[in-house]
Amino acid sequence: MGLFSIFSREKKATLDKGLAKTKENFFTKLSKTILGKSTVDADVLDNLEEMLISSDVGVETTLKIIRSIEDRVKRDRYMSTSELNSILRSEITALLSRHDTTPFADFSSPLPAQPYVILVVGVNGVGKTTTIGKLAYQFKQAGKSVMLGAADTFRAAAVEQLQIWSERVGVPIVQQGMNADPASVAYDTLQSALAKKADVVLIDTAGRLHNKVGLMNELTKVKKVMKKLLPDAPHEVLLVLDASTGQNAVEQARQFVSATDVNALALTKLDGTAKGGVIIGISDEFNIPVRYIGLGEQMTDLQVFDAEAFVDSLFEQ
Repeated sequence: MGLFSIFSREKKATLDKGLAKTKENFFTKLSKTILGKSTVDADVLDNLEEMLISSDVGVETTLKIIRSIEDRVKRDRYMSTSELNSILRSEITALLSRHDTTPFADFSSPLPAQPYVILVVGVNGVGKTTTIGKLAYQFKQAGKSVMLGAADTFRAAAVEQLQIWSERVGVPIVQQGMNADPASVAYDTLQSALAKKADVVLIDTAGRLHNKVGLMNELTKVKKVMKKLLPDAPHEVLLVLDASTGQNAVEQARQFVSATDVNALALTKLDGTAKGGVIIGISDEFNIPVRYIGLGEQMTDLQVFDAEAFVDSLFEQ
């Protein structure tokens, strides 16, 4: 119990530190929203709406939250501004938890399949390869065997970067170099993982949004060849997004969701931005759970997303 609580404290400290800029931004705006007001009225709700939108929560999600609070005010006929914090907190938790179908609580939890196959998608520059490296590290530290597949063969640098991560973490990689057929790399990776009884397979892919049809066809082919070896693979199609880009991340999500069957999200670079509220809007708009969050440069600064812990940290002053 003592060891668990130590790890929990460390995880919470990382989360609090990583969300520091978002928390400061959120609370500064929230304080201004209710400044000089004792009860929630039309002005407070208008200010709250503006505050949530400017915190990158997104228009549709913001309106959903506002409508729910308005219904509560009508029902109770009175709401103090001191109650607004707890109600806003519960609304955001409910939105995030609605899509929380994470098959494991943390990296040490038993996985629902062996090997557990994660196909990683996302545009260049969002931290896709780094996220793969951090995932490999975290799973390995939790006692699981990991294999990497370098199926982003569009750029030589992508293969090289993944090779560096495989050496740094100490996990095997399957690669065929630049311009190789991504589906062939994915097939070989999964075949090798099955032969070696690997626990986790992480496959990198190219993120060429300027050619959405080509991307869709490529990813469809990758998934099709993997299913020949493992019918339920991939278990995750993980879209990596850079939280610091705010609404640009929403647009990227829109493009990828329309191109392939994304069923999990990873939000990176939360420690360098005040736009962490984008997590709420993205999860709600696309009905896709946030699975992982990146909170810093260290390999340990990647966490399995916990909606309650995220909201607790966000509202903790």
